[in-house]
Amino acid sequence: MKKEIPSTQRALQYLEHGKPEEVLSLVEIPVASPGSGEVLIEMQASPVHPSDFGLIQGSYGRLKSLPAIAGREGVGTVVAVGQGVDEKVIGRPVSLAEEGGVWQEYQLARADDLILFPALVPFEQLAVSLVNPLTAWRLLNDFEYLNPGDIIIQNAGNSAVGQAVVQFARKMDLRCLSLVRNQASVEPLKALGSTEVWTDDDEAPNRVKIFTEGKGCKLALNSVGGQSALRLARSLGSGGVHVTFGAMDGSTVRFPTRNLIFDDIRMVGFWLDRWRRKQSPAGLRNACEQVLQPLAMTDLKHSIDQCFDLADFKRAFARNAEPRMGKVLLVRDKAFLESLG
Repeated sequence: MKKEIPSTQRALQYLEHGKPEEVLSLVEIPVASPGSGEVLIEMQASPVHPSDFGLIQGSYGRLKSLPAIAGREGVGTVVAVGQGVDEKVIGRPVSLAEEGGVWQEYQLARADDLILFPALVPFEQLAVSLVNPLTAWRLLNDFEYLNPGDIIIQNAGNSAVGQAVVQFARKMDLRCLSLVRNQASVEPLKALGSTEVWTDDDEAPNRVKIFTEGKGCKLALNSVGGQSALRLARSLGSGGVHVTFGAMDGSTVRFPTRNLIFDDIRMVGFWLDRWRRKQSPAGLRNACEQVLQPLAMTDLKHSIDQCFDLADFKRAFARNAEPRMGKVLLVRDKAFLESLG
């Protein structure tokens, strides 16, 4: 039975850059029909990422043309296809396309660009299955050759990327040290597989020295910046690599001259968007498969905090600003919320 498609839909749109809760509006826009080679996707769920706010505020590395629909990642189901597209794809869960914005109930996408998700995985898990897990996987595989038993360290261990790093590191037989800001994150991270979880304070490099018997860590993953970034630099062993992929703390810090000279550490950066633009469609699909397969096999699990209807985006943002272990999701309709209990 063919699904009835409405003529209009809700979307979260911004006409100018600014604070998300001030410039975002819930608007009614037309639902487009898929043309040749296109599909129409019905949104199911989408996470709230820090980069979503960076795009809306105008501070992100690459901005959308205004007016724009917000949202970078999510899961939807194909509900209609255009000419030349196999109807077997209807009903399949797929990744929402960032280019058109995902915080809308329906979006068009090119059939050739679809990333198909595994069946039987809950929508709330699929909604967060690419951006953060892909970042974690690339961080562990693109900067340093790691052997089983090697020791890595990260800050913001309770973040979505941090939790993915812990689980991937466990699969790779790496020892992962995670730094966190509060004690409430310690036991959940240990349960995920983090070797040690410590408070992110000035004693952390000394703890690392004792734990590694003076050898230091091979890889440090920094998404915080500030003094925390320096602690990671001081935790590296000779020739270690310090990768920065986020900057929650924008304060100025002293350049770690001593570690660069005497320990020969390397400091590099990573931006998933830049990495993605360098991939061919086939290469990107293969990379996605590397993080989707463990999810389908239940070797990987993403923490979900709360779900909110699109219309309740301000409440979702308020919850997103509070301490938590999982992702805040925006969903299309109340039926989806009720299905989660």
